[in-house]
This record gives sequence, C-alpha cells and structure tokens, in this order.
Amino acid sequence: MGKIAILAEKPSQARAYADAFKVKQKEKTFIELEPCATFPHGAVITWAVGHLVELKEPKEYQKEWEKWSLASLPIIPQKFEDKVVSKMYPQFNAVKKIFSDPQVTMIYNCCDSEREGSNIFYSLLKMTKVNKPVKRLWINSLEVEEIRKGFNHMQGNERDLLMYQEAKTRQISDWLVGMNCSRLYTLLLQKKGFKGSISIGRVQSPTVYLIYKRQQEIEQFKPEKFYEIEGVFKAQNGVYKGKAKLKTKERAEAVQLLQQHGIEPNDTGLITSVTNKTKRMAPPKLHALSTLQAAANKRWKYSPSHVLKLTQSLYEKKLVSYPRTDSQLITHNEFAYLNESLGNYQQLVGKAFQPINRGKNKRYVDSANVGEHYAIIPTKKIPTAKALQSMNADERNIYFEILNTTLAMFHQDYEYDEKTIITNVKNVEFKTVGKTELVKGWKELFSNETEVQAREESLPVVFQDELVQSKIAILEGTTTPPKPYTEGQLITMMKTCGKSVEDEEEIEVLKSIEGIGTEATRSGIIETIKKHGFIEVRKNIVSITPKGQLLCQAIEGTLLSSPSMTAKWEIYLHKIGKGEGSAKHFIESIGKFIHQLIAEVPKQLESLTIEAEQFKPAVVKDIAMCPACKEGKIGLRKSFYGCSNYKNGCKQTFPQRLLGKKLTEKNIHDLCKSGKTAMMKGFKSKNGKQFNAALRLVEGKIEFEFKEK
Repeated sequence: MGKIAILAEKPSQARAYADAFKVKQKEKTFIELEPCATFPHGAVITWAVGHLVELKEPKEYQKEWEKWSLASLPIIPQKFEDKVVSKMYPQFNAVKKIFSDPQVTMIYNCCDSEREGSNIFYSLLKMTKVNKPVKRLWINSLEVEEIRKGFNHMQGNERDLLMYQEAKTRQISDWLVGMNCSRLYTLLLQKKGFKGSISIGRVQSPTVYLIYKRQQEIEQFKPEKFYEIEGVFKAQNGVYKGKAKLKTKERAEAVQLLQQHGIEPNDTGLITSVTNKTKRMAPPKLHALSTLQAAANKRWKYSPSHVLKLTQSLYEKKLVSYPRTDSQLITHNEFAYLNESLGNYQQLVGKAFQPINRGKNKRYVDSANVGEHYAIIPTKKIPTAKALQSMNADERNIYFEILNTTLAMFHQDYEYDEKTIITNVKNVEFKTVGKTELVKGWKELFSNETEVQAREESLPVVFQDELVQSKIAILEGTTTPPKPYTEGQLITMMKTCGKSVEDEEEIEVLKSIEGIGTEATRSGIIETIKKHGFIEVRKNIVSITPKGQLLCQAIEGTLLSSPSMTAKWEIYLHKIGKGEGSAKHFIESIGKFIHQLIAEVPKQLESLTIEAEQFKPAVVKDIAMCPACKEGKIGLRKSFYGCSNYKNGCKQTFPQRLLGKKLTEKNIHDLCKSGKTAMMKGFKSKNGKQFNAALRLVEGKIEFEFKEK
C-alpha cells in the first residue's frame, strides 16, 4: 500500500483528524501526516467545504432553458451533470492534484457519516476523474481515541456507494421539482398580476403550508364563552380552591345545578376524601439536534440556525459530540466515559450529587438503536475556566444545556406528592389537585430555568370529614385560539407533520424519518423560507406573509403542499439505499409528476384572484425622528416601522399591527414626537375581548394607558 489520500468534509474536521497523528507539514489546502503504524507510507488530508460541486443550471444543458417561459417546460435533461462551484476551483484543483498523485494508492472517504457525506465525496471524486480504491470512515466523534480507532478499522465502500445513489437521486429529484415548479407557478401567477418570483421546494413548500394552516385556524377561530362552578374553601389550616365537574356553554345550566342542590354563595362543605399519591418524573432524554434547538428557542429565543452554528462550534472545539444527529441515545462506550468523567462534570456545574447508574436503562443507553450518530453529549475534554470565559454567552448557554441534560441522566428522579381533595357541598363534588415537592432530583440542575420551576398550587394540610366554609361562584371563561408557532416550534412541527397525513403507511414513514427535512437541514429550510419572504419572524413569533399566503393558495390541494410527498419519496429512496430500488425508475416517476402538474396547474389557478398592490415593494417614507438614537428616521419597512440608522446599531422598531389593530403613520409620529397617542379603539385581547386604550412610549417600548373610570 502506498500513501493514503483522506478527504474530510470541512477544514475543521481535517484539523481534528490531523490532531490524532503526527503532522509533517500544513499547507493552505492540505495537511500531510508522518508515516506511522496506521499509515505506514504516510497520508495527506485535504477537504471539501461542504459541496465543492453542484448540479448544472438549466441553461448549461440547453440555451433555450435560460429564459423562463411556459413553452420551455418541462426541463428534464437526458443526463444530469455536476460542475465545480465557481468560487471553489482553487480547493477543487488541490483535491484533484492530491487524488491524482501517483504515490497515492487509496482514497479514504472521511466526510460526515450520512448520505449527504457520501454524496459530497463521490460527486467530487467523479469530477476529478480519478479511479482508485476507496474505503469509508464511520465515526461519531472527533476525539483522538475515536479517530485513531476509526482509521484502524476502515470499512469497504459498498454501503457508501448505495448511500451516494440514494442521496444523488434525492438531489436530482429536488432539482427537477424546484426548477420546473418554481418557473411554472411564477409564470402563471405573473399572468395574473403578481410581481416577483415564487420558489417551490419539496420540503420548504409544505413547511410554509403548515404555517399557513395554523394562521388560518387562528383567524377563523370564534371565541366561545364557557361556565364553571368554583368553590373557595376555608379549612382549619388554610384556604384552597376546587371546581365542580360541570363545564358548559350555557350559564343557565350552571345556575340550575346550584338551585337544584340548594347551594348558597356561602355554604358549608365536607371533605369526603383526601388522597396522596407519590409520583416520580424520570430525567429528560438526551438531546438530539431538534430537541436542543427547541429547548434553546424556548429558553433564550435562539433561532434553530443559531443553535446549530453554536453547537457546531462546540463540536469543532471537541467539547461536544456530533451535532447533526436525530438520536437521543448513546452506546455503552459513551456511557462508560461519561461515568468516568462524572466528577469533573459535576465540578464544572457546581452541583455535587450521589449518582445513579442508568447504564442499563434503554431510555438513554441502547447500542442496538443508536444508528449513524448518537445523542449530543459532552466529550471527555473538560473546558478550563479560561476556555469557558473565552466563549460568548450564547455558546456557554448551549454547552451547559448539553452538559446539564447529560448529567440529569445520572441524577435522582424528581419526586412529588400529588394530593387530591374531594369536597362535598350539598351532594355536589368539588375536586382539588395540588402537589408538594419531595425530592428535587435532576431538576436542581435546571433550577435557574423558570419553566422547570413551574408547579401547581401547594395545598394546606386537611383531613377527611373536616367541615369547611365555602364561597361558591359561577366562573365565566372564553375559549382561546391556537397560538402561532415560535421559531423553535417550527422544528418540532416539521418533525411531527405526519399528524396532517391520513395514509397509514405514509404516517409510519414520516414517523420513522421524523417528518420533513433532516436534523441537519431543517434550520436551513427555515432560513430559506424567511429569505424568500414567505414567513416573517418577529419577537420569535412566526407569521405568514402575503407572498406566503399566495404560495399556499396556489399549491393547495396538490402534493406540493403536503408532507406526503416526502413520505412517498423516502419509501423508495430507502429502497435505493438498500440496493433494492432503481434511481432511473424514481427520476422517471418525478418526470411524470412534473408533466402532470404542467397539464393541471393552469386550470387550478384560473379561479385564483390576486391583489397585485400588496406585492409592490414599499417605498420607505420618513415619519419622524427616531426617539432612541436621535439620528435616524422612523419609516415603514415591510411589516414594521424601523429606524434608518439600524446599520449603525439602532434597534428601535414599532409593530405595524398591535393586538389586531393596525398602527397608522400618525400613531407612530405621535409616539416618536410626544411619547403618546390619542385614545384608540378596537384592540383585541388574547381572550377575544375588544378594548380601547392610548399608547405610551416608555424606554423604547409601547405600553397601554387606559381611560380612568
């Protein structure tokens, strides 16, 4: 065997591989290793930068495909070809030179252990036109020991080639859908007066549609009143509340029940039952990327893409394991090193506790079901105080979230007593449930987080057959609409979108692949639909834009709006990955689907009406001097009012809509000029009730001022 050429997916990965061996020289495009037991004739590590090659554009196949026209559709090349990404030629040439070196007798694919890693490697290898034996590195960690072990147990590339076929088929099919459908819908909508372009994608379009459906549910929601009967009971040792079983839309029904039993507002009740049940709550599961993204968004309002970036940075610093994982399990190997390092981890978080061995608990440790990558956990490397100090606050938050969630696995269960009191008032039973914390357990690791401190009302000590004084009243409530998604909830929504699918096989597929998109791509998809102007995120709340609504109305009723498309694809793509399916057959079926859309969509869009005015780009008009920086001007920008000095750091903004009420330019002018508006009518509270108020600007934020009664 001669010299080995190693291809990493990115420079940071290449550096981590090099750190496990003795380096001979480092250059701009490669790192050469000294000969050793693993590489007797030496090795040279080079890298891609993600994708160095990509599929060609339509115009590179046929000149007539450059111009967007309905007559040129469908765009289906006879043969699909890759090209080098224009800015990546220097690195591509370096890789090609290394692969072509006569001293190199074998090439190692050391890209990420997933189908896209296989696609990156083989797409690049084919472009170099080098034909040499290939082996595959399968590891889940960038720790030195794991890297050395992986390189000493390189695998054949039979499975790798099948994964490449699967990934390439998916890539080509997405290209066909995107290129054809984006042009088809854009051109047809432009005929109806739409100005602009519409981007269609297998994953991004159903994601927008699911957000659109939630917004429709909110807008079409009609609040309804309901009535309950509540008792406030005074016992010997304190006061507690309880509710009768009745919950009705008719107040008369509640009144009738009280009259039937002769219950007065102030009556005597009898405690007929007091039961205590000790309950336990196991520590949370370890983090996959999606659960980490959801947790960080809930706690700190971080966007999913920001969380991935932070976790990737920690991975490259060798402080956490591979971030793009959908697994919440670890193998016995990881559990062993976590157990050994437990004291150091406890010291790091400043929480000492007697550990519990959960090494046989399959909620956390299950080697048979880990898959390509295990859960996100801390590595053996313990950061120094200086290293922690050098992290920014966001990175530190993510590291300790991962560390505390891992430590929780070794901590005691959270224990509490759940007390249920049944109080009888003239044969009407009132139920009261409360809890008393017994053992804080793993929750002490998250003691600073408000959501884990939430607890039900604690109850006084009461006794069976105790008489209590009661105040009985009818409570009026109003049903509330579904809440809009937060950006973190979009990740969960994409994972659980199988709930919106009816076909049982498709539900199972979406469940097995965890919805649409992958752990690695979901945050990027959210960024893409933001960039295309389909959704907006303000103060972590996601809303659909007019452009997003137009997209959804246009694709409604087609596979493009449904997660079913991903399910149908994945069923067959997995067959290709197992060597049981044909890439040619699958791509041909996508071609038939596109032909069908070209024939049917024009008729489907005939009845669609477009208000072209709402898509005209807004001209920013200066309304008033910015009250914050005193330099910029406040003007309407898309769907909010903002300062022209934002590039220099001014963050003063005002919403265009506030609790269902549109804020006019005069309202904004008055807030900026005098800090207050006149009394305004028609605000809508969360329970659907309307109210009137003036607005005041206090330290850059809007507050309500109500008219004195």
